[in-house]
Amino acid sequence: MLGMPSDWTALLLLVFILGIKHGFDADHLATIDGLTRFNARANPPLARRCGMLFSLGHGAVVVMIALAASTLIRQWQVPAWLEVTGAWISIGVLTLLGLVNLRALSTTRPDQMVALIGVKSRWLGRLARSSKPGWIMFIGALFAFSFDTLSQAALFALTANQFGGWQHALALGLLFTLGMLVTDGINGLWIARLIARA
Repeated sequence: MLGMPSDWTALLLLVFILGIKHGFDADHLATIDGLTRFNARANPPLARRCGMLFSLGHGAVVVMIALAASTLIRQWQVPAWLEVTGAWISIGVLTLLGLVNLRALSTTRPDQMVALIGVKSRWLGRLARSSKPGWIMFIGALFAFSFDTLSQAALFALTANQFGGWQHALALGLLFTLGMLVTDGINGLWIARLIARA
């Protein structure tokens, strides 16, 4: 597997770091910010958990895809062109989404919730104003259906097959989720505390 460590411990560390990095994606930050702001006054305990709940829903999809791919694909190699093309598509889309959301953030009054911008936000509709933990996890799960996330989950599965199979894919998916949970959980807590102090 091109660019992936052949040592299991190194691979575990890399996947955990990728999970942390994934939690910093613009769509995660903007959505968790919006959900936390929406719940901050009516339900502060839930507001503090929005990042964690979003991440758990997102991670559940990653784990399911990694498990499914590891059982369905035995000897398939990801073409090199797909990895490079997918990375540049993700970089371009996330950069554009980040810039558009920064503009929305800078033009929103402090007492208002920042409107989510992008295709996913149109699909979410009223879900973006959810005050139920299950719905927040569902939003996180919906956000997992992107090229970036799906390709990473599939890559975990393919790499895990070198080490033994679905159990290793499960471990990688859970570790990625844990890394993402750290970032998204801290983000939700931080935003909730900022709002509580305002």
